Amino acid sequence: MRQIAVAAGIVWRGGLFLAAQRPEGKPLAGYWEFPGGKVEAGERPEQALRRELAEELGIGVRQAALWRTVEHCYAERGLQVRLHFFHVTAFSGEPCPEEGQQLRWISPAEAAELDFLPADAGVLRQLAQPE
Repeated sequence: MRQIAVAAGIVWRGGLFLAAQRPEGKPLAGYWEFPGGKVEAGERPEQALRRELAEELGIGVRQAALWRTVEHCYAERGLQVRLHFFHVTAFSGEPCPEEGQQLRWISPAEAAELDFLPADAGVLRQLAQPE
């Protein structure tokens, strides 16, 4: 089974976070996710987060903190994913869909209405719980 590490940003603006829909031509197209991507060899998860959000959204991360690390198995794809979720609470620029993906600002409660990737399910439940 292949193993990859992913850095994902929970990008906040007020009480809403940014959701991205995977575009056609990518694996699991149509599912919603937190923006981010693969951690490359020699890269730390926070470095990958900064690089990926710049590439995917055209934003610069000014403040981010690691929140959770989750493992998920996509058995049908022969893939084990280790996801590093970061709260991004300050950024520069305005998020733009650089890869043709649809973007939407949503509340944690609204996330249940969208079809998120299975790996994100537990994180979404935790976000929806008041602290």
